[in-house]
Amino acid sequence: MIVLAIRLKKKRMRKIILAFDGFHFPESTFRFAAQLNQFDPILLTGVFLPQSSYANLWAFPDGVGAPMFVPHLEESDEELVEKNIMKFEQLCRKEGIEYRVHKDFYDLAMPELKKESRFSDLMIISAQHFYEENGEDTPNHYLINALQEMECSVIVVPDEYEFPGVNIIAYDGSEASVFAIKQFAYLLPELCTNPTLLTYLHPDASEKIPFEPYIEELAARHFSDLTVSKIELDARKYFTTWISEKKSALVISGSFGRSSFSQMLKRSFLAEVIKQHLIPVFIGHK
Repeated sequence: MIVLAIRLKKKRMRKIILAFDGFHFPESTFRFAAQLNQFDPILLTGVFLPQSSYANLWAFPDGVGAPMFVPHLEESDEELVEKNIMKFEQLCRKEGIEYRVHKDFYDLAMPELKKESRFSDLMIISAQHFYEENGEDTPNHYLINALQEMECSVIVVPDEYEFPGVNIIAYDGSEASVFAIKQFAYLLPELCTNPTLLTYLHPDASEKIPFEPYIEELAARHFSDLTVSKIELDARKYFTTWISEKKSALVISGSFGRSSFSQMLKRSFLAEVIKQHLIPVFIGHK
């Protein structure tokens, strides 16, 4: 007896998370996801957290810790959460996006969201919302820990942006920056046909691009219109000025080690790009 196994080929689909506090609905994050859905269908998971839970979401430095007590939502608060859930569902149906709604994270918000990220390809968060929550002009601990604790890659999106037509790879020779290139290519191949500048910023003219033949071999396999360049700039001082002239661009960057992440982000060019709401930033994350 011969049994023929027929495997139906399913179209590629990515699972993307949008995290809301229930009260705020940053439309820039949904718009970015909807634009990705136009290339290939996505599964969009809206994670709706109570505001009190969201405000304390990153309270534990290691992302776990003791259970966090979250007060019961008032009836009016619950109505606002439900209103935003309805808005999310209506927009998904309008855009033809397959979606899921996850809520009721009242006990262990951070571990639950971290678990969501483990089983997702990408998380999109709003830069503007994190700044509003903190009321300061520097990335606060919410954003820092969001980028540190998540177990999938993250895109930070400003409120106003042009959908990426140019990629700028911030390469520094590190394992993290190379990993980010591979993650971006695997997750967002539709953007790999955009003109792409792989740039190594260093103020010393004698400094060579680290492992240049190797990184060029890798990047050229994924980006069809690639330019490799060393720019003699102090990244921390001048990168944002340089990048502000780049329209419809997206920065591709690696994340930082857990121990030095907070200090590195606060000091780095990446913090300035996010702070000034210039362009979307993709951060490759293991």
